[in-house]
Amino acid sequence: MKVQLSTIAYARSGDKGDGSNVGIAAYTQEGYELLRRELTVERVKQHFAAIARGNVTRYEAPNLLALNFLLSDSLGGGGSESLKTDAQGKTHGIGLLRMELDVPSDLLPKLRGNG
Repeated sequence: MKVQLSTIAYARSGDKGDGSNVGIAAYTQEGYELLRRELTVERVKQHFAAIARGNVTRYEAPNLLALNFLLSDSLGGGGSESLKTDAQGKTHGIGLLRMELDVPSDLLPKLRGNG
């Protein structure tokens, strides 16, 4: 079944100069394993195709059950230079949480944790 990423993870995001820094953390170990498999650089770059003009780099933080993505050249100069509505990338985490993933229905309860 298709579920939004927000069903199995939460996000934080912000600016790193002209790049947006998006962290996605799973609620459970099973959810983290799914994120590691399914949330690829290519998929995230495609999801943010309208704004991510540069490279997308993925970092893993297994101790936090998290992945971090740096979307280079995505903020129109960043902070005080940009004319974009979200010059600091604060909504990019929410935007990524709207991505849908295919999840086996029997696995879904193990991905949600206690929430």
